[in-house]
Amino acid sequence: MAHSFLIKPMLDEVYPVIAYGKGVYLYDENGKRYLDGSSGAVTANIGHGVAEILEAIKEQAEKISFVYRSQFTSKAAERLAEKLACLTPGDLNWSFFVNSGSEATETAMKMAIQYWQEQGITTKTKILSRWVSYHGITLGALSMSGHTGRRARFVPLLEDFPTIHPPYCYRCPYHLQAPSCDYLCARELETAIQRIGAEQVAAFIAEPVIGAAGGAIAPPKDYFQTIRKICDQYEILFIADEVMTGSGRTGSMLACEHWGVLPDIVAVGKGLGAGYTPIAAAIASDKVMKPILNGSKSVMSGHTLSANPLSCAVSLAVLEYLQKNDLMSQVKSKSVYLMNALEQLKNQFSFVGDIRGKGLLLGIEFVSDRKTKRPFARNVSVTQKIINLAKEQGLLVYPAGAGLDGVNGDAIIISPPLTISETEIDELVDLLSKAFKVFANLLKEQEMAGEG
Repeated sequence: MAHSFLIKPMLDEVYPVIAYGKGVYLYDENGKRYLDGSSGAVTANIGHGVAEILEAIKEQAEKISFVYRSQFTSKAAERLAEKLACLTPGDLNWSFFVNSGSEATETAMKMAIQYWQEQGITTKTKILSRWVSYHGITLGALSMSGHTGRRARFVPLLEDFPTIHPPYCYRCPYHLQAPSCDYLCARELETAIQRIGAEQVAAFIAEPVIGAAGGAIAPPKDYFQTIRKICDQYEILFIADEVMTGSGRTGSMLACEHWGVLPDIVAVGKGLGAGYTPIAAAIASDKVMKPILNGSKSVMSGHTLSANPLSCAVSLAVLEYLQKNDLMSQVKSKSVYLMNALEQLKNQFSFVGDIRGKGLLLGIEFVSDRKTKRPFARNVSVTQKIINLAKEQGLLVYPAGAGLDGVNGDAIIISPPLTISETEIDELVDLLSKAFKVFANLLKEQEMAGEG
């Protein structure tokens, strides 16, 4: 390829040029096939090249692709909002459509603050969150994120919202085990609220399963029940960041359903458009909307392309495809099959420290010593090496942070499209095993060179 003026993730790296995708596979312009073991960025939930979605794109584009939301509504946007009200639990009935997960969490933050303002309470402006978390790259979303590496360049511009430990059972900060730990990491929230003052705190935000910052960390059984009780006790809203976990990724529309907890506001994205279109949403409960409806009657957020009819029509087609093919109900059995296969790899490779997650959002954390859980040195760049080795084999996996400090740790996420078959899971694990074998040999060579 001639000189490129495109700003890519790494400016000095050469990326293959994509040609097309079909099902769980992607093909570059040289004809090489890649099994999409991460659904891109945990996004392509229904796989690539689905005919029904392509037809929905064409059908809507022939009518109208864009209108400005303050001038028109559209049948596509209205129908999508109605669909989400039916699919999401409880009174989560009001959808604000945006273009990305970062915009969705930032809109959720603004909704939470406005909820209190509409009731005459102007001091509640802080959004508490957890370390080892990621809620987006815009300044508001990044302020809520406890992702040390992604915060680093912008710390002077950010709010100090991350306050408590994550439910990271593999590396429990208290060196305890659930449930005998009494969920101390959740109870930290109460201490943080008391220190700051409940009158200052608008909401608490958390990912039901921690994604990019922690490598698919799922909480123990009653963790979110404890969080919900604390939020209710101190009159603080609970925001669930379901950008990565929603839209069927864990086997239900929202991952928080697994733990029987109803948030006040939810952010969804990624799988909402399944990669066919940029779309995300902040979904608010009747409770949150009531004072706004009785007050200013306007949520202070929005973007030029918010609720554009083309994206809404595509998202609606994605959700209908999920329902028609009953994909969410298949996630549990596929997850068990994949998890069992990955556990066999753990028995073969000593550098696999932990395998965890929920549904088809699974994480693998790597360690230099399994007994002590000691991470690899940063200069070894384990995550990137394994990603590169997997890609050479024709497998795509997703990088993730690990370690309580958010710096010293390595992990990847395995999150194939929900449409993946058992045969394709076998292929995924086989390709990953080949990458692991190459990495194991590299470690042996380094050890021998060190001894020499």
